[in-house]
Amino acid sequence: MFENSNIQTYRFDDIPPGMDLSLMDVKWMEGYMAALVASIHETEDSSSTIGYHAYAAVRAIDDDFIELSWYPNIFDRFHEVRITLPRAAFVSCIASWQYDYKPVIFVYGNWLTQIFLRKYTVFALVDAINVKRTLSSGELNRQKLVGLRNRIDSIARENPSVAFISFADSLLLKSHYTVGQHDGDIIYTYQPEKILRLLSDIQNVYHEVLGLNIYAVLTQGSNEYYDDELMHTSVSGNHISLNSLGLPFAQLQKIEYAAREAIKAKRHEPVDTYLDETFYHSLRFRFGFDKGALPKFCYDAPMTKEPCSYFPVNLRLLIDNLELPG
Repeated sequence: MFENSNIQTYRFDDIPPGMDLSLMDVKWMEGYMAALVASIHETEDSSSTIGYHAYAAVRAIDDDFIELSWYPNIFDRFHEVRITLPRAAFVSCIASWQYDYKPVIFVYGNWLTQIFLRKYTVFALVDAINVKRTLSSGELNRQKLVGLRNRIDSIARENPSVAFISFADSLLLKSHYTVGQHDGDIIYTYQPEKILRLLSDIQNVYHEVLGLNIYAVLTQGSNEYYDDELMHTSVSGNHISLNSLGLPFAQLQKIEYAAREAIKAKRHEPVDTYLDETFYHSLRFRFGFDKGALPKFCYDAPMTKEPCSYFPVNLRLLIDNLELPG
């Protein structure tokens, strides 16, 4: 279909990493190709009016999948999600560099529809600072811990869209969001700023009840339990599932470990918030705040070939520079 000297065709293994491109349902392939040839021959304006594009970039290629950064929203925030395109979902990839047409990867429609309609997840790991010292001195007792639990109960009651898993001195937060599709009923619900404001409330509670400061690690991404509720509790009540693979926790731990090592090596100062770069860049900041001026640091993310980065930032600085909620 794509035998044209002005059109390049890439096999699965030959797509260059780092390349910006778009994803399209294979049902549009024939019409897109015809429009592309027509626009090259200047009989039509552009092939960009054919079908629907999902913007993405290639990060790495494995034997069985391509690591992609997918951008479900580039209009009012820079929202990036790391996903993988299986070889089985790949159909073809074409471009026309001579005529400034970036590559388009054609994929099977059921896979493309799934990435738009499934649920995605924001995770935050909260940990108290100097717990060992307060335990040793006897300052941390059952009464205070029960008081903390009760206060967390109150916050959870006011935030039913967030799951709270508590370990007394630490806390795990999980929240779902959806991206939706142009012609569907599911809407775009990604609002990462909410969990930052929630962290501010949690920070106050830990300080008031335990007299301890906290730090938090945050990330966001895909979730394999994409049609399930935030969490599952068995009928017997003694099995709780967060309806998530262990990958997000491993990612949180990798960021935390990298931050500890960086602090020891004096590459950056300790702060109270460490954000995966995809979470940080997706935030809506006030006009005039230069988010690119803050330094970022590498960490080895699980299940990815490409090194990732995190931003160490004080929570107050983040919240003071967020856009006011609309």
